[in-house]
Formats: sequence, structure tokens, C-alpha cells
Amino acid sequence: MGKYKKSKTHKFGKGSRKCRRCGSQDAIIQKYGIYLCRQCFRELAPSMGFRKYM
Repeated sequence: MGKYKKSKTHKFGKGSRKCRRCGSQDAIIQKYGIYLCRQCFRELAPSMGFRKYM
């Protein structure tokens, strides 16, 4: 059996997802393939067609 070599491009866990806009790894919104942190999402949501309901 050959030696197992770790792939550097494939990550698991928190480090595998980053905000597309700022690169943050905290509080990523993944639904619908958005992949933005919550702060960036709040800024861009109106231009993306999301509306705030109360």
C-alpha cells in the first residue's frame, strides 16, 4: 500500500468556507450558494433582491 498524501486544496470544517467578498470565515451564509458573511450579506441583500420582513 502506498503512502497517503494529504491534499492541500481540500479542507474540512470551518476553514473550507470563506466569504466571497471579504474573506472572513465567521458566520457564512451558505443557503442558495451565496457564501457571504452575515455583515456583507446585510449590505448586499437589497441589491440581490432580498427584503426584510417583520
